[in-house]
Amino acid sequence: MMMTSDWVFILDEAEALCEMIVSSEPAMALQQAYDAVYSDSQIVEAIYAFNRMKEQYEDVQRFGKYHPDYHTIMKSIRQQKRALDLNEKVSALKIAENDFQDLLDEISLLVGKTVSEAVKVPVSNPFFASGSSCGGGCGSGGSCSCSA
Repeated sequence: MMMTSDWVFILDEAEALCEMIVSSEPAMALQQAYDAVYSDSQIVEAIYAFNRMKEQYEDVQRFGKYHPDYHTIMKSIRQQKRALDLNEKVSALKIAENDFQDLLDEISLLVGKTVSEAVKVPVSNPFFASGSSCGGGCGSGGSCSCSA
């Protein structure tokens, strides 16, 4: 592919957009929340313990209720998940992740609709799904508006 001045302009604009995203308020909040969680050794240890328990949980899922430690592991993973969810720093990180994802979804919709109204842009937030041609379509069980 030949590099034309149009491509150079597009790449410059994409780089500028990336810089704006990285320096945005949701990105800064996400970085601060991430640093707060992963600088706390107790939370980090709880996350690692939860990840180890998830491995056991996946093993239990293969056998279901017939696994000898089914009830113990199921109860333990729920307790660990709840403890992590109730932690203020972890919940702030989840909120920051969702806010940043909303920003990315909104940008994706704007860029996609600028290119063409027919561009399908998948989004994670149902609020943005109404602006996306992918919301409630073929794969989600809704009524499909595509002509595939």
